[in-house]
Formats: sequence, structure tokens, C-alpha cells
Amino acid sequence: MPLNCVGKRQWRPCASIATLRRRAEVVQQIRCHFAATNVLEVETPLLMPCGSPDPALHSFLVHPQAGAPSEVSGYLQTSPEFAMKRLLAAGSGDIYQLCHAFRVEHSGRHHLHEFTLVEWYRLNFDHHRLMDDVQALVNRVLPELVFVRTSYAELFRQHTGLDPHRATTGELAVAAVRRGLELGADRDDRATLLEALFADLFLRNCPPTQGLFIYDFPVEHAAYARIDPGPPPAAQRFELLIGGIEIANGYFEVVDPAEQQARQFQENLKRTRRGLPEIDPDPLLFAAMAHGMPNCAGVALGLERLLMLCTGQDSVSAVTTFADFAAN
Repeated sequence: MPLNCVGKRQWRPCASIATLRRRAEVVQQIRCHFAATNVLEVETPLLMPCGSPDPALHSFLVHPQAGAPSEVSGYLQTSPEFAMKRLLAAGSGDIYQLCHAFRVEHSGRHHLHEFTLVEWYRLNFDHHRLMDDVQALVNRVLPELVFVRTSYAELFRQHTGLDPHRATTGELAVAAVRRGLELGADRDDRATLLEALFADLFLRNCPPTQGLFIYDFPVEHAAYARIDPGPPPAAQRFELLIGGIEIANGYFEVVDPAEQQARQFQENLKRTRRGLPEIDPDPLLFAAMAHGMPNCAGVALGLERLLMLCTGQDSVSAVTTFADFAAN
């Protein structure tokens, strides 16, 4: 066997040295953006005692090596969200971090098990002001990019003739069948239908030279975003798509601990229905929020996905130093 590879795995870096230099430049530009806007850089632990109950996320559970003296086990973070919210409650003010995150999912052009997030929180911002901030950061590294903003409902009506906030489950199922979507056993689940239609309508129809902000999602996809009571009610969150790739996901954050606890309880119910193990909520997060969580908006941006656009690469592994667990 050649010494430079094991199977299809290479000892060499995935990214070229020129791409790694560009990556370093982009990271520096990001830090300059936050320095210019007085946002504090922070670090939080990668290994946490509690994971995320989000049923769409699958965490790496870490146990000590057999025979090791430590009995500590925990989760590799899927994002630094909960730890950063504890900092916000402690009075940190505006904060950001560049950190690694870990998710068990199929590797592909846009996914890796280990990747880099830029996550930040701005006090007294709603999701609209945070879109301004995201646009300014992305334009720092992609100055030629033009942005468009539209509501989820406006785009959905344009493509289907339906109001996503008021359409019945049956109407959504018919729209999905007309578009040839595979529904399976989830054809009666409104959240799943909306998710499938979102991917088909928006991710596949996004111009490569345009940044598309989609905001005010159906409440079924509120996650930890506040709900505007309407009518109709809508989740105060946004996604940024560029060329059909989700680059950033932001929320006007829930700050009430009882509401946060209720959302996580519902997430665990979904996990149970899907045959997934429940994830114990983090009591330290709830204690921090009860102490006093400031009004804020937060966003997570995938660094490798942004770097794909900056360098013209066609996969996240091509802008990563090493991706030994990437699909071959």
C-alpha cells in the first residue's frame, strides 16, 4: 500500500495551500467585522454535559476510554448556543465565536461531521436588524453579492398559491404530490410537509449570484425563535440562502425560561415519536435565563459553506484542512 494513502484517505490536506491562505484571510475579515462593531470574541467548551434535544440534530456522545480514571462523559456540541446564552445572561453584551461543531449526519457536498460555525448574538436586535449585520459581514468577504429579502409566505404563495401559515395539512400534501415529492409515512405531519416543500421550492430555485434572506417562518419551524402573534402567527427567524445553499440561520431569540423549557419538552416528544433517545435539558441554561436573559437576536453561519462561495469550490471538504471522515 502506498505510504501517502490508506484506502481512499489521503495524508495530504483536502484544501490546497492557496485555499487555506484564503480561509485565513476570510477568518481575519470576520474578526475585523466584529471588532469594528464592538462584538466581543468568546470561547465556550466543546464538550458539554447536555446535548441538544432538537430532533433534527444527532450528537456525538463521548465516553472516557476504558480504564481511564475519569468518569466524565458528555456531548460534543452541535452549536455553542446554550453556553453563549449563559454568557449573555451573565452580562457579556454582544458576543461571537468561531468554533468547531459536531453533528452525526451523512457527509456530502455541504455537510461534514466536524465543521466551523460563526455564531453571534446582538442585544436589542430583532431578526430584521440581524439580517443587516449578516449582510454586512458577508459583503465584507463577497462585496459583489446582491441581497434580496422576502417573507416565507410571499415566496410560498408565489410557487404554490397557498398561504403556508393557514394552509391545511391536506392542501400541503396535495402541493407536495404535485411536485413529485416522496412523502412516505409523514404525509400527515404538517412540519414535515412544510420542510419538504421548503427544500424543493427555495433551495433548488435560488440564483447563485444572489443572497436570498427568507424570514418569518411557519410556527412549526420556530425552534427557539419568538412567535409574532399575527394574525397569522409567524416565527421571527430567517435563513440566508446563496445558490441554493443555506449559509446562515438566525432567530429573534426566546428569552423566557418557561417558554424555552416548553420548546425543549416538545422537541423531546418529537424525538420519542421518531424512536430517538430523549436528551436531558440543560438546567444551567434555564437557571441562566431565569437570572435574566437580555432581549437579543442570534445567528449561526457555516464558515465552510461561505468559503465554498469565496473560493469557487464545490464541496465543504475542499475548503477544510483535513476531512478524514468525509464521504469518499
